[in-house]
Amino acid sequence: MAGAVSPDRAAAESASGAEHFPAVFWTANVTELFERCAYYSMASFVVIYLGQLGMGKYWPSNLNSILWTIVYFLPIISGTIADQVGFRKSLLVAFVLLAAGYLLMGYPVWFGGATLSSVVGSEFTASPALVGLVVLAILLIGVGGSVVKPCISGTVQKTSGALATLGFAIFYMIINIGSLFGRGTAFVVRTRSSVVPVLATVAICAVAATLLTLLVRWSVSHRSESGTVARTSIGSLLIVVLAGTGISWVLGLGSGPAADAAAKVASGSSLSYIFAVAAVASAVAFVVVLLFYKEPEKAVDAPLKPKRSVGRILLDMVLVLRNLRFALFLLVISGFFFLYNQVYNVMPLYVKRVVETNPAMDLYTAANPFVIVCFQLLVTGLFGKMKPVRSMIVGCVVIGASMAINLVPLFVSGGIRSAAVGLPIASMFIVLTVALVAFGELFTSARMYEYIGALAPKGQEGLFLGYANLPLAIGSLTGGPVGAYIFNDIMAKGARVRPDGLLDLDPAAASRGWLLLMAIGLVSALSMWLFNRWLERRKD
Repeated sequence: MAGAVSPDRAAAESASGAEHFPAVFWTANVTELFERCAYYSMASFVVIYLGQLGMGKYWPSNLNSILWTIVYFLPIISGTIADQVGFRKSLLVAFVLLAAGYLLMGYPVWFGGATLSSVVGSEFTASPALVGLVVLAILLIGVGGSVVKPCISGTVQKTSGALATLGFAIFYMIINIGSLFGRGTAFVVRTRSSVVPVLATVAICAVAATLLTLLVRWSVSHRSESGTVARTSIGSLLIVVLAGTGISWVLGLGSGPAADAAAKVASGSSLSYIFAVAAVASAVAFVVVLLFYKEPEKAVDAPLKPKRSVGRILLDMVLVLRNLRFALFLLVISGFFFLYNQVYNVMPLYVKRVVETNPAMDLYTAANPFVIVCFQLLVTGLFGKMKPVRSMIVGCVVIGASMAINLVPLFVSGGIRSAAVGLPIASMFIVLTVALVAFGELFTSARMYEYIGALAPKGQEGLFLGYANLPLAIGSLTGGPVGAYIFNDIMAKGARVRPDGLLDLDPAAASRGWLLLMAIGLVSALSMWLFNRWLERRKD
């Protein structure tokens, strides 16, 4: 998920004088880059991987839903504990949990004798031991991931001082840089047998990540100057395109993959390598924290925070949810995050089971961080002064429309698998969908936090913002099982299985599924408008 930055606040900070961050600020951001690289190197394939392990039609989505819910819900508790234990100790423990979790995810294929089916089957055939390993792995990844973000964001907050907006601009850019290059690295590792292209890709990604970080630092520092946003957007786009071109040249994509790599991908055996990428990235992050991370110093005039027990945290959550305005807002905005969750649920299932036997979901979903890295500042500069509620309504409409465009391939001449720009047309529209979802994020995510701050009772803004991730958790919790139902029982109803294992969908049934997803976005937008009208009338 991405966050946008207020242009006015950034410009004010740029004029404040000091523009330097302590070393721990950069260490924390490098750590976050590797953590996001690890998570998103495997996130696009989790439901496919679990399906190929024999977990049936529904459990891959259910387990993926549990993972995302833990990652978004548990920081409410783990963030407070980490603040009391210390960020450094918490991060070291978190990366041990993450590395162990990623290794356990790959263990059944590497050492457990399990084989990945070439298709995602409907029947549940996995053994109890395999299921236990996967559940344990998901719990470790979820708990570990839930600790990292509050530690890193807390470090950014404590070390940025008067440059908080600049600090969080770099932080959010780093998240998406790690996400973008993590997916690209995972693609190379699982499709190439030689170590040379892997190392070359890592080197290109490292250089590009450094350049992008320096660019965003320069851009926010010079935000008050005319033309800065345009230069930054063009520069970001140029860096990413050049990095992609360099990686393509290294891989020789123009002449096609090597025969052994193609055979490896076709067999599906290489898919488990994404967890090796995630484990290595987590291990690197552990080393960075161990050698370079120092506990951020507290400001002399900073007020002492009262220690909160887990029971106190949960009680505060109940008190927050008793606020009718906040509870209704959570319900309304959760529809957006339900649809966001389908990027990692319905869309991988749709492409793998309907469109392609071996989809490059890591590259397809890379459209999300690509859009955010290249266009975050541009969208913020053009629409940053839009009222938060209007911005969120636009975001809900955009994400709803992103689902609707998948109706087009269902009715084109040649069908959903007809080639378009080197891809099946349905896959091309999935890439466009993911890109539109990212634009919806840019209009929604950061403005949601701003809106919650304004919605909270006076003097309780900090308390309410502490539970601002609840809509993401709700969207994740419902996104898995409901998304699986929409795909299996609505889209794929009456589908015919082809000899290659792909499904031939009834266009009418598939249309109903995409229209239902579109409707969720539009209903969320309408509900947001009605909710805001209700609030305005209550004020009058």
